[in-house]
Amino acid sequence: MSALGEKPSARSRAAGGAVGWRASATLPVWAEVKRQATRRRTQLALGFMVLLPIIILVAFAFGGGGDDNNDQNGGGAFGSLVDLATSGGLNFALFCLAVSAGFLLVVVVALFCGDPVASEASWGSLRYLLAIPVPRVRLLAVKLVVALAYSLLALLILTATGLLVGALRYGWHPLGSTVAAAIPPGEGVLRLLGVVAYLAVILTVVAGLAFLLSTLTDAALGAVGGAVLLWILSSILDQITALGSLRVGLPTHYSDAWLGLLSTPAQVDDLVKGTIAAVVYATLFWSLAFWRFTRKDITS
Repeated sequence: MSALGEKPSARSRAAGGAVGWRASATLPVWAEVKRQATRRRTQLALGFMVLLPIIILVAFAFGGGGDDNNDQNGGGAFGSLVDLATSGGLNFALFCLAVSAGFLLVVVVALFCGDPVASEASWGSLRYLLAIPVPRVRLLAVKLVVALAYSLLALLILTATGLLVGALRYGWHPLGSTVAAAIPPGEGVLRLLGVVAYLAVILTVVAGLAFLLSTLTDAALGAVGGAVLLWILSSILDQITALGSLRVGLPTHYSDAWLGLLSTPAQVDDLVKGTIAAVVYATLFWSLAFWRFTRKDITS
């Protein structure tokens, strides 16, 4: 009997909690969003997403636009992006994404997804969160959703800033490519959004790996660094042609498939394969993270 003479509800007894306790009411998503927003690493990461396109813009301004350095830009599709970066806002935004996708965005996503659980453990506050009590599955789910939201926000901020400063400096022109005909601005925006969407999907692999490592260690730096190093290792192995068809199974094998969106018509075969591979890898890593965390002893 409670103090009011009422029996605890069957739902509360089944959940093993006190009267009125609801798992969905613990650790609200918005509270975690605000909490992560106050973190210095969140502010620095998002701030750098704004700063990077401006730095690139200044570099092009002092470098004369890069027209005299075509021989040093390298060949292939990426070399064409360097040549065309100053030919319009769409090309400039695409260039910002291209130079960031291989490392910078990987680090940012690993930081957002590898830090939340491990940092709570290193501060000694993880066990207190679970003692509120917050169900383990809900705690992980909330932290994962918020980490993915901030990762996507970083990607969108980088794209929007690059598009804005690029359009203001170089004008609003078709999306160009040296391997295909110029794409009209309207369709070019859709192609650019397609590139952003594909990069977001590919980066879920990094998010899954970092989040898994975050549940296995109390050191946030280890989770973040481990995810970045494993991604780099996969990229290196993908360059070894002697591995043959084994490279197809590497998570980074289709990381550059977004270049197919610059063709006319768009080449989407590798995009589909890369999306499927990324979803499989991310789902596997997140499943392992939840399985491990719900079974481990929390002592910190």
